[in-house]
Amino acid sequence: VQLQASGGGLVQAGGSLRLSCVASGRTFSSTVMGWFRQAAGKEREFVAVISGSGGYVFYHDSVKERFTASRDNAKNTLYLQMNSLKSEDTAVYYCASRPSWGSRLYEAESYDSWGPGTQVTVSS
Repeated sequence: VQLQASGGGLVQAGGSLRLSCVASGRTFSSTVMGWFRQAAGKEREFVAVISGSGGYVFYHDSVKERFTASRDNAKNTLYLQMNSLKSEDTAVYYCASRPSWGSRLYEAESYDSWGPGTQVTVSS
């Protein structure tokens, strides 16, 4: 699967951004998609995961009520709407895919395809 994320940028605290991730190479509607992020000097961490149908979505506690993951299977595109951004949200954001739902959804190692990442910088 080839993934390409976009939509990152510089935003003030309290602002919003929407990330997109276009996928190709696998039947998108059956692919589990995740968002991860990695801040400078820190390990990559889980942000959100969404099932192939979009019916199941889970979030890291730190982004609940602020971020919304969604997908448009007709467009092979994954989204991450980020509202009420905080300086601690500053990171490179990655979309990733895995072929099936199940265990270890929050673990980066369980995903087999990754996009190159897009930088999100939140100024305070």
